[in-house]
Amino acid sequence: MAKLRKVSATAMVTLTAAAATAIANAKTSAPERLVHALAELCLTATPQQQTALLRYLSDLLRWNQTYNLTAIRDLDQALVHHIFDSLSLVPPIRQVLASYPTEASTIVDVGSGGGLPGVILAIMLPNVQVTCVDAVEKKTMFVRQMAGVLALPNLAALHARIETLEPLQSTIVTSRAFASLKDFAQLAGQHVREGGSLLAMKGRTPSEEINTLHTLTSWSAHAVQPLIVPELKSQRCLVWMQRKGTQ
Repeated sequence: MAKLRKVSATAMVTLTAAAATAIANAKTSAPERLVHALAELCLTATPQQQTALLRYLSDLLRWNQTYNLTAIRDLDQALVHHIFDSLSLVPPIRQVLASYPTEASTIVDVGSGGGLPGVILAIMLPNVQVTCVDAVEKKTMFVRQMAGVLALPNLAALHARIETLEPLQSTIVTSRAFASLKDFAQLAGQHVREGGSLLAMKGRTPSEEINTLHTLTSWSAHAVQPLIVPELKSQRCLVWMQRKGTQ
């Protein structure tokens, strides 16, 4: 019996330790993680906006099973690399747009794919008209679906190559992993209104790209803004660009 009691006690200790480890490693739910991320970014979101962000993520992953909208298929990774990553753009963009009349503020998201960061910006900036542009029709179709499902009248999608469109006269033209700074400026610069900005999201500061931009285009990078993305260890920055002579 003593042996039996010893085995049982050992098993109980092992079980308890395993349970404690499991509890410690258990991931917080997506809604809770979203709340924490918003707080870290000093963003306020209504319950409706939080629901819209999570619904978008859910639908993106569900559509992705058929339409291959993104290479990321895991919920935890998508929450960080898509939602939190895109949310980190909101505070700096909001600060810049504060200098423009609200009714005149527009954003064009180039190479938006399934709406990143365009849909996130439309959710968080309801007074700003956001247009997502992508050359892949199934991706713009998904963005249009989201505009209806999430009741976002400020969100639109264009299926086209950005260089083929007539000038869109946007306050900010943004891109996330679209192209080099030079190519981005040459292809999308025509869509920036006078006094507006090109905005590229990058990893590490792209010093060589900035030098090439200054040498070969009429645009210059006037600010490189570090970003902190909740739960993401990788470096992120924003490169703000304006036409030379307008800074």
